[in-house]
Amino acid sequence: MSRKYFGTDGVRGKVGDFPINPSFAMKLGWAAGTVLASTGTKEVIIGKDTRISGYMLETAMQAGFSAAGINCALVGPMPTPAIAYLTSTFRADAGVVISASHNPYYDNGIKLFSNSGTKLTDAQELEIEFLLDQAIYHNAMTCVDSAKLGKLRRISDAAGRYIEFCKGTFDKDKSLTGLKIVVDSANGAAYHIAKEVYAELGAEVISINDKPDGLNINERCGATHLDSLQTAVMVHEADLGIALDGDADRVLFVDHNGHAVDGDEILFILAQAAQAKGELQGGVVGTLMSNLGLELALKEMDIPFVRAKVGDRYVVEQLKQTGWQLGGEGSGHILSLKHTTTGDGVVASLQVLEAVIESGKSLADVKSVMTKLPQVLINVRLNANNADEIIAAESVKQSVLAAEAFMGERGRVLLRKSGTEPLIRVMVESTCAEMTQTQAQSIADAVKLASS
Repeated sequence: MSRKYFGTDGVRGKVGDFPINPSFAMKLGWAAGTVLASTGTKEVIIGKDTRISGYMLETAMQAGFSAAGINCALVGPMPTPAIAYLTSTFRADAGVVISASHNPYYDNGIKLFSNSGTKLTDAQELEIEFLLDQAIYHNAMTCVDSAKLGKLRRISDAAGRYIEFCKGTFDKDKSLTGLKIVVDSANGAAYHIAKEVYAELGAEVISINDKPDGLNINERCGATHLDSLQTAVMVHEADLGIALDGDADRVLFVDHNGHAVDGDEILFILAQAAQAKGELQGGVVGTLMSNLGLELALKEMDIPFVRAKVGDRYVVEQLKQTGWQLGGEGSGHILSLKHTTTGDGVVASLQVLEAVIESGKSLADVKSVMTKLPQVLINVRLNANNADEIIAAESVKQSVLAAEAFMGERGRVLLRKSGTEPLIRVMVESTCAEMTQTQAQSIADAVKLASS
């Protein structure tokens, strides 16, 4: 059974439009609270990123939870993985993150975590969606007796607790002393967290894009826009740069030459380091979008590699099925179940820094062992929410078949809808850069024509 409201990363959309409005948020709080209360839930932790709409949605969610008899603990702007950690450490029964991750400020979203710090199961989300429909279309939202209404409290030391957790994942016998690091927090949830973590571990830190105003989150900065970080690394002659996204669940690097280091390369660096220490448990989980170069490089090292569906929740599922610990996506969602239950940009960055220090080499040298194949990703924005219909269009299917026939065994095509935005992602990968670009553009043009 397909889900109606929950995408690959919770509920997401443009603020003011259904479903990201106060009415829906309140009903979602009530529906989630009702489902969670049936399993004994008493309190949820609510965090958010730095979008101006976070205040509105936070208040609405709180009202819905209270109506279901659930207490709320507010932590303010905090990274998504911090909420997963705090939910567990505070012994809360569930966690809520109000964020649209890497999207612009005018979007927002709502993600729910279980008491173990993992995302809710599909079954739980379907049960919540059933109650949501009852509340939205049948006015079936109820309220517990006044004496049983949920209460509110604020947790003032949440940031400090999370900073100490992050530092605790770094080898206590090592430090970042001697490293000059530029940190780009994307004017997002880690603006007051990331720079403190690296500085307290000994690094010289230059912090950029750390002054959120509610509107500038992800605006030409962070993990989705590396230009400002690349410039800063070169200007400050830094050893490397670290870019987080708006909710700090993904991370990318820039080496001392100003070259980007993506999630596939990060996975390789971590796998290589873990294998060298005899600490790699099993293999590595990537996704259908992972660069073939990663798979080939891991194969050279006799490290197993499997692909999951796109989305960190599916990477986690595959890791649990295999019993492995390391996985992620090219976009920078890195899962290290040895340290965290969900993608954590700050923690992943510390593991990369540890690997670089242990190697005695620069980040550029460490990543150079892996050779990426030319890969082109084109995002085609849609005017309507009809991605499935467009992907199934005969003209689009024929363009994909033509590209596959032309490339043969030299390349591959992946066409998929975004789980968070009205987009169709066209990915083409092959042994030839020019062929990759030409075939990707041809398919993208067919998608645009079918959507017009």
